[in-house]
Amino acid sequence: MSLSGYSDRINHALAFAAKHHDQQVRKGTRLPYSTHAANLAVILTRYGCPDDVVVAGILLDVVRDWVRDGVDAAVLAERIGGKFGGEPLAMAMEVAERRVDDDGVELSAEDRRAALLYRIGGASPGAQWVCAADAVHAVHVVLSDLRRTAFPETVWGRQPLGREGTLAWYAAVADRLGAAGPCGAAVAELREGLARLAE
Repeated sequence: MSLSGYSDRINHALAFAAKHHDQQVRKGTRLPYSTHAANLAVILTRYGCPDDVVVAGILLDVVRDWVRDGVDAAVLAERIGGKFGGEPLAMAMEVAERRVDDDGVELSAEDRRAALLYRIGGASPGAQWVCAADAVHAVHVVLSDLRRTAFPETVWGRQPLGREGTLAWYAAVADRLGAAGPCGAAVAELREGLARLAE
């Protein structure tokens, strides 16, 4: 694994994610959703993560979308693993919310979050970095949106869990990642963002 920065692989992953998210916009805005992948790459690169981890972060939402849509693991291995290697796919899969349990039973939204929170603690260090970067970006997006509006209720209204639920969820993610350990600097950044959101 090489240290992160510009590479053909990262460029290819960004192009792949941009194509996948081409028509998607952030909920309640006209902003392209593909900026999320680029921002995760920036955060992970800033913390010196290796290319595999950066690529996993870039592809996280592609994997989430396909898992949510019920795309078979073999298809994911071909479409993503075949292009970018098995490690980035494995890391993204570790921290992608699952639609069904191991027996194929559909999970409620609450059960999906509980299962993800449980898995975060036992995830590989790279997957935990991806999860931490995703949470850091999500919290900072809300902070930025709040700074740009006179109507904070509209910003919180775009959050599926609302204000209190969002704060509680990301605090739980920070606690889980903090307890597990490898991405302490990103967890500290996440906690700082949460403190500002709670003000």
